[in-house]
Amino acid sequence: MTRMADFKPSHFLWRVDGAVAAIRLNRPERKNPLTFESYAELRDTFRALVHADDVHAVVFLPNVDNFCSGGDVHEIIGPLVAMDASQLLAFTRMTGDLVKAMLHCGKPIIAAVDGVAAGAGAIIAMAADMRIATPQAQTAFLFNRVGLAGCDMGACAILPRIIGQGRAAELLFTGRTMTAQEGEQWGFFNRLVAADALEQDALTLARRIATGPTFANGITKTQLVAEWSMSLDQAIEAEAQAQAICMQTKDFERAYKAFVAKQNPVFEGN
Repeated sequence: MTRMADFKPSHFLWRVDGAVAAIRLNRPERKNPLTFESYAELRDTFRALVHADDVHAVVFLPNVDNFCSGGDVHEIIGPLVAMDASQLLAFTRMTGDLVKAMLHCGKPIIAAVDGVAAGAGAIIAMAADMRIATPQAQTAFLFNRVGLAGCDMGACAILPRIIGQGRAAELLFTGRTMTAQEGEQWGFFNRLVAADALEQDALTLARRIATGPTFANGITKTQLVAEWSMSLDQAIEAEAQAQAICMQTKDFERAYKAFVAKQNPVFEGN
């Protein structure tokens, strides 16, 4: 197994507190844009989390009032203009692989959004399992505004499932900013909290999840993604099989014994 508490990334901030990992992009002077290197390192980090037994939940935090402004104009957008078709496809596949890694890392992810979440920053928030934001959050899937299609990094598949087809279509066709209030009303954000409470609120939720039955939580995350492409009958059967597996865990037995003893269960992830 991988021990992520010892991980020292080069292109973003990382810490593990208890069983909760916190990620924070570290270019606040430019609203935390991504580079080729940070894209790849984030992808590799979420891939490694599959094998991490010391991390049970992940929080993606803002840095100095902004979440992420997307791809760096000078370090990504400029070089892309000069690339050939094969190089461009390698890049777009790499960015899509970050979303795949987030979806399949086996750990619940919470995005704590403040200020700007634009382009790939909006996508990272979208790919999280839960999103908490401040009233100042400004989320923009702005690909259309730079001459690109809205179908970037899974946006056309994932965003309509969160906020509905018509609302997603409007954001992806116009690139306009979704206000925090719209995001909450439409179900993109689980809730809005004051800026000075955002980090603590997100970490509190992550710690609550991390103290739960971590094996079962991983199954829940797997099924949330896998059932997108299943019929209802297939989904019900898949959940029957998944739940039968969870019923074989010690955590299920611990929960039963704790209930009988009128105590709170202490889960150990097995």
